[in-house]
Amino acid sequence: MSATPTKFSSLRAAFFSGLLLLAPLAVTLIVFNWLVQQVGGPFRNWFFFYVPDNLLNAPSLDLLWDLVSTVIVVLLVTLLGYVSRLVLGRYFGQIAERAINNIPGLGTVYRTVKQIVETFSVQKRNVFEKVVLIQFPREGSWVIGFLTNQAQGEVQGRTERDLWTIFMPTTPNPTSGFLLMIPREDIVELDMSVGDAMKLIISGGTVTPRWPAVAPAPALPPSPSAPPDKVTQ
Repeated sequence: MSATPTKFSSLRAAFFSGLLLLAPLAVTLIVFNWLVQQVGGPFRNWFFFYVPDNLLNAPSLDLLWDLVSTVIVVLLVTLLGYVSRLVLGRYFGQIAERAINNIPGLGTVYRTVKQIVETFSVQKRNVFEKVVLIQFPREGSWVIGFLTNQAQGEVQGRTERDLWTIFMPTTPNPTSGFLLMIPREDIVELDMSVGDAMKLIISGGTVTPRWPAVAPAPALPPSPSAPPDKVTQ
């Protein structure tokens, strides 16, 4: 006796699931059909005010005006969707971002990742001219930095030194760091790209970019013009 209610419940659940799937489609078709009828019916004279009445109300051209009305409705719905996506999408996006920022823990991670993406996007990478190596916070301790400027105006004039501006990021969050103005002779320029340096800093040094060592130059063969060594008797 228990099998019958179980099968009936399963069929009922399947029926309502199919109904829920068809409901949005049915509503869409009803609304679309209603819009086409309004554009091609009561509002026909408003949309096609430039068409003579004898052509606009001719029974033989009803199919043509229905097709034109359908095209107009499609264009209007598309325009509405485009505007709503720009306005409402941006509005709800801001609400969602604000909600995420208010979640303890997750908000901090979200803000950190967002700052990293924004700071080290392709456009922002152009701010860094070169990857350099400097001694910080003491002599003999080396850190990675980014050269941002080679001229400091008043700072150079006041110190009478050739100072370069270096941004030294922290790890694993490179969006914070120190702004250092260091004499040119204390800076070691590196060959690695800005992207490789970012990976090295964010990973805490676990991702090290490859740097092939320069192979030694082969020994030159002896000059053929050189006199042969004499063989001692």
